[in-house]
Amino acid sequence: MKSQAKLRRQLRMRRHARIKKKIRGTDGRPRLVVFRSLKHLEGQLVDDDRGVTLLGVSTRGVERGDSDDRSGKVAHAFAAGKRLAAKATENGVTDVVFDRGGYPYHGRVKAFAEGAREGGLRF
Repeated sequence: MKSQAKLRRQLRMRRHARIKKKIRGTDGRPRLVVFRSLKHLEGQLVDDDRGVTLLGVSTRGVERGDSDDRSGKVAHAFAAGKRLAAKATENGVTDVVFDRGGYPYHGRVKAFAEGAREGGLRF
């Protein structure tokens, strides 16, 4: 019998594979991929045509910014989204395709996306 953690990971990987079949990042519009661990959240901009990561950001080095009603890990995710958007606009990227990585769109994933939108990214 499989452990619950292994089963959840496999189901998430299946969902992520289904999502990746439908969306594709290009040089002009890269894919914004989210990875969520128990403590942190990471976001990367990926160009699938060339198979390279353009840039990435994590909540490990991010100070909690000015988030009104957010606290804890959700506030860190929001600040990381804003930081990724700032880095992306420096590199000339304004449009992205959002890939939630098989995770439900709520909590930290949603806060990260809202931070990126507030920072200037369009998706």
